[in-house]
Amino acid sequence: MPKDAAVEEFAGLVRALKARDGRSYEALGRRLSVSASTLHRYCSGATVPEEFAVVDRLALLCGADEEERRALEAAWTEADHARRRAASPAPTPVPVVAAAPESNPEPSGAEPGPGPAPDPSAPEAPRARPRRGAPAPLLVAAAVALVVLALAATLLGRPTRTTSAPAPASTAPGRIAAPLPFTWSIGSQLWEGGCGHTYLVDRAPRAVAPPPVAADSGAWAGTHDAVHGGEALVRITVQGRSPSDAVVLHALHVRLVDRAAPLPWNAYRMDNGCGGAVTPRHFAVDLDRPRPLARPVDGLDASGAEVRKIPAVSFPYKVTSSDPEELLVSARTAGCDCRWYLELEWSAGGGTGTVRITDGGKPFRTSGTRGRPAYVHDSAEGHWITDSDSGQTG
Repeated sequence: MPKDAAVEEFAGLVRALKARDGRSYEALGRRLSVSASTLHRYCSGATVPEEFAVVDRLALLCGADEEERRALEAAWTEADHARRRAASPAPTPVPVVAAAPESNPEPSGAEPGPGPAPDPSAPEAPRARPRRGAPAPLLVAAAVALVVLALAATLLGRPTRTTSAPAPASTAPGRIAAPLPFTWSIGSQLWEGGCGHTYLVDRAPRAVAPPPVAADSGAWAGTHDAVHGGEALVRITVQGRSPSDAVVLHALHVRLVDRAAPLPWNAYRMDNGCGGAVTPRHFAVDLDRPRPLARPVDGLDASGAEVRKIPAVSFPYKVTSSDPEELLVSARTAGCDCRWYLELEWSAGGGTGTVRITDGGKPFRTSGTRGRPAYVHDSAEGHWITDSDSGQTG
């Protein structure tokens, strides 16, 4: 990605945050659920995050105030536009066709006979004004304007893979409707440790692009109509609107929409062997169970000389504007093509509600990979090869 002024400005702000905190790339990356190398690419300007949420969490960790966070978001927006302009192909020109002026058609066949003689005593009928086609210059100008609008929409378009809040609460009797007393956002294209993930794609290896960096995984998955293979990681960030009035998060429910046989597609692994520590608020979901539950599991802290286990903490949680909470859901399956969503129960100020967590308005989707041909990318040769560790062949 070319480093234009917007990208450099954004990277400079991220570097300043990192320098202010003083922790290493590894230590900060673990708190943000990204790898140290990914965080380094943000600071150097080599990569612009696909979503602002990860940078906002960094700002909160480093003690940034509201004004600094607004400036950071504005810089990210400009840098994100620059990244998308560099990645978007030029639109296909729309041919402009000028309308031919209308003409009076010549009569065909035999000439009609003379009509009845006009009645001189009858009032004269109003004469119809002849219809004319629009002038060709106006049609050309209108077509050019449409092309310009289409180009602007292409350059300024934003992906919808990441869903942001506020969103309306449930309208069940006795519950509060919108606005919510908190905001929430999700990341649905996460990789284990920032580098390991498997996608199922209905294409042969020669028709699949090389693995992207984790920050561009959403665009890669969308281009290939990819489905999470074996596991989907969903990060939910919840933040209160008030520094003093806490919102209590009571439960996280898993709702299955559909369960079918696993997809018969090829499995493409983004990295052959990659892992990292998980965050403390980690929930495991077994989609193969008849009634899947979001079960809290232990986290790991590897910031010191040895790895330390962090005991799982279940609901309830409290969030305010200065004390957000991050929930990481790991939904696994071996035997189904599952479509599912989450429901988050909350209460605040004497009211209660439920927020439905989806993937841009659609259910999340995870499919098992058992028995599917698996491939890893050989960067030296520049193509996909059979993953020998999987025991599968292409």
